[in-house]
Amino acid sequence: MEPVYYNADAVRRVLSWPLVNDAVEQALKAVINVKQPNEAGAYVDQPARIVTKADPSKLLLAMPAFVGNYKLSGEASSTNSLACKLVTSFSSNQQRKPPLPSVAAHIMLFDVDTGELSAIMAGTDITTWRTVAASIVATKYLYLRRFAEERALHVAIVGCGVQGQLHARAMCANFKVQQLSLYNRTTAKATQLAKQLAAEFAQTQIEVCATAAEAVQQADVICVATYADVALFAAKDLRASRAVHINAVGAGEVAFGEIAADIYAESLVYVDSMENAAKELQDLPAPIVAAVGSVILQQNYPAANALTIFQSMGKHILSLSLFLLDSLTYFRRDGFRRCLRRRSS
Repeated sequence: MEPVYYNADAVRRVLSWPLVNDAVEQALKAVINVKQPNEAGAYVDQPARIVTKADPSKLLLAMPAFVGNYKLSGEASSTNSLACKLVTSFSSNQQRKPPLPSVAAHIMLFDVDTGELSAIMAGTDITTWRTVAASIVATKYLYLRRFAEERALHVAIVGCGVQGQLHARAMCANFKVQQLSLYNRTTAKATQLAKQLAAEFAQTQIEVCATAAEAVQQADVICVATYADVALFAAKDLRASRAVHINAVGAGEVAFGEIAADIYAESLVYVDSMENAAKELQDLPAPIVAAVGSVILQQNYPAANALTIFQSMGKHILSLSLFLLDSLTYFRRDGFRRCLRRRSS
């Protein structure tokens, strides 16, 4: 049987924050249970991602994974899935005329019984949403769970490209954001985003800042999403009382170059996968405390005044989980149309 292709429009119609956040949270926990088919709950078999460099700014990433014994939302029985995501990251695409997206991705799904290719899905939106959802989940467990009461947040967005824009919208959609501070290298892009967000989130005060340092000064939560390989702000720019959480999701040639070394020196650093971190963050100027999934499972939350960093590695299982934990059942049962009808009704 020929594999089915689901284009970007079809994929977008099943994306929602409750679906994505739940899938990513489950995936973060599943990553902790690697190669344990006899254990209760979902488990994962996944090698470290393979990175091929055309040059330092042009990357091809291959990310295979098997996810076993997981349950989809509302389903009584467990299932298994085998998939591989291919991603290209070409930072120079933004300088083309007309500009092209920096990241492109496709996900291939395989029949777990025969190994045959069963479906190909446009994966760029999944990749973007997965990255943002990982920040949402990290913020929930590394920051908000420190406090007994619900808190209104001051969020800073450093970098207003595709990731920064979606981070801003997701933070406002998922949390009580009282103030949003935006910084971008070109101010016009931040100003345009501020106007759009003001129309969508009237309850949030939004400001455009001239520097990253200005944007983060009083922020509770900072989301950094740029290609910068030099520090955009330092410890002196953060509030003295700390109690700050940083989501570092940039894709520069130096994975942790956006944030100054003196911030790392006093931070508790968390990752989505210890395995990937051991391979790709060898020069990180700080020890890694734990994977976020361990924090969720063990409820070992940071102290209220801690400075924490979620160093997002884009672990592939988070992307795949989006469909492996929810939409894939519809594909297998030829119910994708039913899923679309339900969401459009």
